[in-house]
Amino acid sequence: MALVKYNNNSLSAITAASSLPTGAMTLIKEQTASASGTIDFVDGTSDVVLDSTYPIYLFKYINAHPGTNDQNFTFQGSTDTGSSYGVTMTSTKFRSTHKEDGTYTDLSQLTFQDLAQSTSFHNLHNGVGSVNDEQCSGELWLFSPSSTTFVKNFMARGVQYQADDYPEDDYSAGYFNTTSAIDAIQFKMSSGNIDAGTFKLYGIKDS
Repeated sequence: MALVKYNNNSLSAITAASSLPTGAMTLIKEQTASASGTIDFVDGTSDVVLDSTYPIYLFKYINAHPGTNDQNFTFQGSTDTGSSYGVTMTSTKFRSTHKEDGTYTDLSQLTFQDLAQSTSFHNLHNGVGSVNDEQCSGELWLFSPSSTTFVKNFMARGVQYQADDYPEDDYSAGYFNTTSAIDAIQFKMSSGNIDAGTFKLYGIKDS
């Protein structure tokens, strides 16, 4: 990024800096869960932008804590600005894990969580614990959601404190099999509320 040079003798003398360059990643919206049934990012609602403004959108979820123990943290998309969530999706997922007491390790594809032309919610994390210090955190990338030519690719990576006391490193990828624009994304637990957590949406430009 190029430096911006001002002729003023000091920063206190600058009266306008409207031409300061901005970074390629722009925070669009932040939401905080508090016993929330869902967290929704809907284009055109509450200052959310999820359209052709950016070619890539990045969702970050931080310390998403379920209100009920052993829940899946999931997401789905919408083509009707959040009136319904259930876009046909194909996805895949794998994980690595290691239990606290050292009795169990695993590196595998979670085929039972793969979706094949399904309208179900995809599990980003399986079995998140609800004890006070348990949660999941990660990010979801969505590519060209406004395209009316191509399917909509996504990929995600995150970590969780699983209800059975082990960390789980989860990787997901897939696509919404539609040429309609995806204009809303919803996050929720498989049952119960999202008791707490911070959710952020960023737009990535020049990409």
